[in-house]
Amino acid sequence: MNGRDWQIGRILGIPIKVHVSWFLVFGFVTWSLATGYLPEALPGLSVGRYWVMGSVASLLLFGSVLLHELGHSYVALRYRVPIGQITLFVFGGIAQMHREPPGPRAEFLIAIAGPLVSFTLGGLLLGLASVADAQGLQGLIVLGFLLGSVNLQLGLFNLIPGFPLDGGRVLRAGLWAWSGDFYRATRQASLAGQGFGLGLGLLGAVLLVGAISGTIPGPVAANGGWIALIGLFLFGAARSSRRQAALRASLTRMVVGDLMVRNVVTIPSELTVEDAVSRYFLQHGFDGFPVQEDGRLVGMLAVSDVQTLPRSLWAWRRVRDIMQPWSASVEVSPDTPAFTALEQMLREGESRLGVVQDGRLVGLVTRSSIGRFLQLHGLRR
Repeated sequence: MNGRDWQIGRILGIPIKVHVSWFLVFGFVTWSLATGYLPEALPGLSVGRYWVMGSVASLLLFGSVLLHELGHSYVALRYRVPIGQITLFVFGGIAQMHREPPGPRAEFLIAIAGPLVSFTLGGLLLGLASVADAQGLQGLIVLGFLLGSVNLQLGLFNLIPGFPLDGGRVLRAGLWAWSGDFYRATRQASLAGQGFGLGLGLLGAVLLVGAISGTIPGPVAANGGWIALIGLFLFGAARSSRRQAALRASLTRMVVGDLMVRNVVTIPSELTVEDAVSRYFLQHGFDGFPVQEDGRLVGMLAVSDVQTLPRSLWAWRRVRDIMQPWSASVEVSPDTPAFTALEQMLREGESRLGVVQDGRLVGLVTRSSIGRFLQLHGLRR
């Protein structure tokens, strides 16, 4: 658990989390069902029963969103695209992919999997409502119709051709296949997303103004508010995606050799931790150093490694005792794209990588050096 979301389980090995905003929308949906939709559809029940049914229906609605995201995730895993987590939040859910799809075909299949799951669920649930209608089971009719129609709406809404919605990802797959340029396709699909977001925002505003002035029925006001919020969310997400595409394109064109620190300071492995702190960390001001032994790279020592050792043991323990052993996960070559190096740092939880050429350490690339590059080029937002 972090400050804003809680893990509630794992499916397909993927952590399932709920964002703090989910509780707000869960409460709102439950309230609207218990006080509006259910009393109209099933009159004569007790208030407590309406609230229980509303809570169950809300959980099933979010279960539908989770299945939608699992559809994306299952296909992504088939293409060896790691999924960090699935998070349910105020506007639905999102599957966090740690790598972009390997090609347009994979992008299309991953994107379309979610709406296909929603359409399948919608059809099955509406079929359940029809069966329940034949049996006279009023409660199942109401629940099946509600969940079925919401799943169909979820699938249709996500097919809007504006990135980062699923339809926008389908659009990006087509543009990517046509131009062969992933980042250009992302920028174009994101621009479409901004256009649709702006359109939805204006539509929501018109509905709200019409409801307030009395020219549109009052119940539409709530729909207008949600449409406006969704439009603003889509506009902001699409604009962020355009900026991120520009950032990634810049880092992909740059190689590690252009960004690395060339004058690398290394620490001898036999040095005591106390000497390492006083002669290296405090003197140079860096938060990590490669470690050498007999001219060989043997590890990486960071401030976090020092902090795990009690202060009383600094004079008695050696650098080799607390360093992180050197491995392929902490090194790159000078011709590695800078974005690939950044992805590697994020994936491995490292803040720096050694740049190795012909078995020799020639530099060091850090998150801060990449950040400085972005800042100097006006891309760090």
